[in-house]
Amino acid sequence: MKMHNEALLVSRAALIGDRRAFGQLVEAYQSPIRRFFFHLTGGDDDLSKDLAQDTFIKAWLNIGSFRAAATFSTWLYRIAYNIFYDCARAKKPVADTDLETVSDKITADTSDSDFGMDFEKALTILNEDEKTAILLFFMEDQPVAKIATIMNCPTGTIKSHLHRGKEKLINYFGN
Repeated sequence: MKMHNEALLVSRAALIGDRRAFGQLVEAYQSPIRRFFFHLTGGDDDLSKDLAQDTFIKAWLNIGSFRAAATFSTWLYRIAYNIFYDCARAKKPVADTDLETVSDKITADTSDSDFGMDFEKALTILNEDEKTAILLFFMEDQPVAKIATIMNCPTGTIKSHLHRGKEKLINYFGN
């Protein structure tokens, strides 16, 4: 979506409550937001759709507070990021598992496969911050500065998450 058109739609939605304008923003960002959640949830399509819907509802309810300190897409991904982590915090972890345990489970699950491990399973070896940074950078083509804004942390921390995440994936696929 062109920035000028996006700014006009955001302005119309924020200032006069134009639902059609907001609908166009939803159409433009629905697929990327769902894809972001799909990867964060390990391929849970139903949960991804629910989280995306929650994101757009929250965005609509708060569109009046959008101040253009960042782009609309950054603001929207920040909402999505918060929605996902609220959902993750609400779920009680079944058990604490370390990287080696997860890696052993993945290897056992895929040992009979001729195709090896798919990307969704590869993401399970990353911690949540690494996974989020990797997905935003490689799947959503977000620059490091924008990811830092979305995740509310310094760019150096994002670079560290990306580096560690890439190293883990390279090591895993290299074995």
